[in-house]
Amino acid sequence: MNKRYRCTMCEYIYDPAAGDPDSGIAPGTPFEQIPDGWYCPQCGAGKADFEPLED
Repeated sequence: MNKRYRCTMCEYIYDPAAGDPDSGIAPGTPFEQIPDGWYCPQCGAGKADFEPLED
């Protein structure tokens, strides 16, 4: 199961099951496979500003 990640700036949750189609990230894409240049779709924070969620 792919782990979800939370933006530490705005609390946006990246869910691999949903991906981020508006940014070209297909559903099913693990967070680790997202390009480093990807930004939070809500606040624009960088990928480094995300932390894994404890499910």
